[in-house]
Amino acid sequence: MTTPDVTVVVAVYNTMPYLTECLNSLVNQSIGRDRLEVVAVDDGSTDDSGRELDRFAEKYPDTVKVIHQANSGGPAAPSNRALEVATGRYVYFIGSDDYLGKEALERMVACADEHGSDVVVGKMVGTNGRYVRQKLYKGNKPDIDLYTSDLPYALANTKLFRRDLVEKHHLRFPEDLPVGSDQPFTIEACVRAAKISVLGDYTFYYAVKRGDASNITYRADHLSRLQCTARIMHHAAELIEPGPGRDHVLVRHFTWELAKLVQDDFLDLERRTQTEICAGIAELADAYFTETLRDAMDVKRRVRIALARLGAVDKLGEAIRMGEAPLLLEDGRAYARYPGFRDPLLGLPDRTFELIGEPAHTALAEGTSLVSADWDQDGEKMAVSLSVRVGVAGETGSAVLRLADKAMPKSADKPGGRRLPAGSELPAPVGEFGSEADGSSTVLLARIPVQPRSVKLGVRVYLDVAGSTYEIPVPTRGVPLPLARRWRETIPYRISANSNSKGRLVITTAPLWGPEPGTGRRVRTLLSRVKRKLTR
Repeated sequence: MTTPDVTVVVAVYNTMPYLTECLNSLVNQSIGRDRLEVVAVDDGSTDDSGRELDRFAEKYPDTVKVIHQANSGGPAAPSNRALEVATGRYVYFIGSDDYLGKEALERMVACADEHGSDVVVGKMVGTNGRYVRQKLYKGNKPDIDLYTSDLPYALANTKLFRRDLVEKHHLRFPEDLPVGSDQPFTIEACVRAAKISVLGDYTFYYAVKRGDASNITYRADHLSRLQCTARIMHHAAELIEPGPGRDHVLVRHFTWELAKLVQDDFLDLERRTQTEICAGIAELADAYFTETLRDAMDVKRRVRIALARLGAVDKLGEAIRMGEAPLLLEDGRAYARYPGFRDPLLGLPDRTFELIGEPAHTALAEGTSLVSADWDQDGEKMAVSLSVRVGVAGETGSAVLRLADKAMPKSADKPGGRRLPAGSELPAPVGEFGSEADGSSTVLLARIPVQPRSVKLGVRVYLDVAGSTYEIPVPTRGVPLPLARRWRETIPYRISANSNSKGRLVITTAPLWGPEPGTGRRVRTLLSRVKRKLTR
């Protein structure tokens, strides 16, 4: 019998009906069934998964091999069992609730053969709301490493591995690790690989989040996840010597696995469990939380790890409830004023709370709100008087309010604002301005003249933070707005203040008897639709 090019390993436990799509995506691969071997191990399923596997084995006897075994409690044991019988030149692992793009295996095998790759990573996307980080998949890269790429954030075993590499180093999955058992395997394979390639020009893998969220990662409790993460980090540390390379790998575990233990659901845990989690994080931080690694994290998660490390459970709870912290601008730096900032009892350095290279727009947007808005009319002249609170204290001299006639880009919707490109030049602000310090925030005051024209003007805050300029639209947050007003006699105009569909304050001016801004575009759209109907 000819040696298959690739063996696909499928560890199965109660994944119907998703299993059917998974298996169909394998037997219909463009590589052809004569070059393919599928080894599926049923880990004691209690649904119809075992019968479905047998059906495929009966239908495709030269391609699909099925092994049935008692339940082992995780995917590691069935994956190891499959490796013992695999015969392909390469081995590929797939979750039994996921599926592949039709050309996935053919493309990856071709890449490995062309470049001599020991590991090939194909682009993965999530379905049903499952998050999959995409930074690694920006194009094809024939030769990357674990220490300078985004690979540490893609440590699942859903990759093509040269089987000679697997057997040479006897790479297997730790069967006593209920969560994350694929990470030690993947990390060691990538450490020992002569070449790792990434393919980002095709969707190879579709990762499915089940409707009942019963994927094992979503079911594990906090302490189990902590223990498994500790095992993974210690394993990585044994393989990689201290230094920037190790930091680059382990920052993923501090940023993802450990930081996820101190999110909102941490507040619902028993105090004893909270204390155990903090103690576990402290042990790992004492071993691996270098200054370089610390500075590579975003401030929110960095602070939570630092508070957990100190066992400051109450302060940690306060920080979690706070979400985004108000900022302090001082000596050209920006600090997030989370609980524990400059607390002499804790003694955390300011660097722990500093925004280091990360954007500040989310924190700025969270702390920005309208205090009041009103009209200031003087005969034929009209101005809008504004009072806006921003969650920033300290060196706020650059903060100013403007009326902008261009819409914010859609990329600013989720963070609530944007960092302007370097070198952006803004016109001098027009109007009268002032500010009032208010504890941890600043209230910006402005009287801005409005010209008689048809226009929609967004009210924006512009502010310099740590060398970057930010533009933040002002949310109304339910604050009462002034009634529309008529002004001018010769050609009367109407001015109004509204909260748009995104909750942002917009000032609209238009001739009282003419069409409102945007009417022409709406009329043209309507006429276009009528014309299409008439020509059908």
